[in-house]
This record gives sequence, C-alpha cells and structure tokens, in this order.
Amino acid sequence: MLDIHYYVYLIEVYGSMIDNGNVHTRQPIIIWRLIDGKPGHQNQSEGLVAAIERRHACRCYDIPVQTGLNGIKAYLSASWSLGKNLPLPDLIIGAGHRTHIHLLAARKAYGGKAIVLMKPSLPASLFDLSIIPEHDQFHGFARVLQTKGVLNSMRATGPHHPNKALIMVGGPSKHYDFDMPDLIKQIKQLVEEDSSKHYTVTTSRRTPASFVDELHKAIQPCVNLEVVSVDKTKSGWVAEQLADVATAWISEDSVSMIYEVLTARVAVGILNMTSKRESRLAWGINQLIAANDVVRFDTLGAYKPHLRPSFNYFEADRCAEWLHEQWLMPMADDLVPVTSLG
Repeated sequence: MLDIHYYVYLIEVYGSMIDNGNVHTRQPIIIWRLIDGKPGHQNQSEGLVAAIERRHACRCYDIPVQTGLNGIKAYLSASWSLGKNLPLPDLIIGAGHRTHIHLLAARKAYGGKAIVLMKPSLPASLFDLSIIPEHDQFHGFARVLQTKGVLNSMRATGPHHPNKALIMVGGPSKHYDFDMPDLIKQIKQLVEEDSSKHYTVTTSRRTPASFVDELHKAIQPCVNLEVVSVDKTKSGWVAEQLADVATAWISEDSVSMIYEVLTARVAVGILNMTSKRESRLAWGINQLIAANDVVRFDTLGAYKPHLRPSFNYFEADRCAEWLHEQWLMPMADDLVPVTSLG
C-alpha cells in the first residue's frame, strides 16, 4: 500500500485528486470561438476567452464563419460541418451579426452553451447567455450580463509614464461629424500647452488621408509630437503604447477604443466631435462623463483636475468570473482517471 505522503505529493505537485486509488486530472474547458474576420469583434471574444483562461485550463478553437445563409442551412439540418473532428464544446462564443445563427447551429449539432457578445440580431432568449453593453439599452426576457462598454482584451499593465500621452483619432462615422479643423485645433492646444509631455498621435482606418498633412501644417515645429499613422503600426502596437503612457486623448467617435483605454487604467480625455443625432453611443459617453471616468476637452482647461485613470473597468474578467461561478466550476470538477496506483 502506498504511503500517505505520496498521495499528498501528487495532490500538491500535480493539482490532481485521488479517489479509490486512481489519479484524476481536471478536464480542460473546450471553447469554440466563432470569428467573422472583423478585428473589433475578434478583440471582444479574445478578451473573454483570455479572462476564462486565467481561471481555468482551456482549449480554444477558432472557427471562421461565412454568411448567415450557411448557418441557417446548418441549423435546419442540425448538421454543422465546421465543428467536425473537433472536441465537443463546453462554450461556443461569437461576436458579430454573422456569428449569431452559427452559434445556434453549432449548439444544436454538438451541444454546449452559446454565448453571444453585443446585442444580437436574433432574440436574446435563443442564446444561453448574452453579454450586452449598457449603452445598447437592452430590454427583454433573456439571460443577460450587462457590461460597461464592449469587452476587450486589454490588461492594466505597464509603467504608465506621466510625461507621455497618446492621441487617437478616428474618422467619419454614422454617429458623428468629422470636423478636421476643429479636431486639429484641440490637439494643437494640448500639445503646445505642455511642452514637457511627449504626445504620440495615431490614426485609424477611418481617418481621412489628408489628416496627417494638415496636422503637420498646423503644428510646426513641434519637438514633443510624433505622428504614427495606422499603416505604420503592427499588431499589439496600441496595447504597448497604453502600457507606456499615463494619458490618452480619444476622438469622440472611437467609442470602443475609449473602453479599451479605460480597461488599461489610463486616464481618458475625449476630443469633442458633433453628434449627428441622439444615439446610444452619445448616451454612453455622457454616462462616462457623469461618473467622472473620463473628461471632455475644453479650451479653459477645466478638465485638468479630473483627468485621472479609473479603476472600475475589468469587464471581461467580471464576465469570466460569472461563468466560473455559474457554469465552469462544476465542469472543471469533472475528473478523468488517467492511471491506477494499484
């Protein structure tokens, strides 16, 4: 018969459990992540998966999906070929309209729990869980977790140097007018008022091609300003910058980026843009300002005493903790015998 100290050794070193002489190990959580090719959507599901992985051993499979028509056919036939030869899922996660019917088709064919990120185009009650931003103002009967903004994969890490700031410029959108001269005027005042701070300006895919030239014309010469256009950045560049800076100024149209910066625990300032109409996005930004989580630029500098990081944004981890407590802890306690001690 084996000495009890050997059992203790197995428990402490391998994190295993022993029952009736058998060594057992915890099964990994199997996640299918449905992706539609849009970076913003992938960033949301990536953030949730990473938060789950910080709590559980997981195996995640990324599955690209095509048009919704293919998903409808798969749902009606209860045969979803994209999951063929994969381990059966515990969780199926998707963000973006194209993934919605595929989430249901995959669950119907293989089981698991279907989790949709953002307000779905189909009834939320069809999914096991809907993770929906507060600014979407969801009303209905479904299992819903409301979040402060969309999920993201940002982490609160880095030195956050107080003498460095990032300026992030968006572009024309259906919600906001893009007044280039006014936006440049705001950036010019920020940069020229504090020559001790180094500012890095970056653009987005929506930024007009003429913006960088117009900015250089307006601010010349300027030793504390660097412009890095989006085509000069690589994957992960923004996360690296946010780990390095203490402050970020973001054009008002870039709502998802505002929540990423808040998650990174960097102080957020909003560069003003004119809203075309009342919208859920404008409502969300006003809520952030009312909560003193962000400030809005003003020429008199009234924002300055209030420009500080918020510690209220860890939404991916909050959702992962709910999943851990409600669903995943029982799954992780399922034990698989791997050998016998005789």
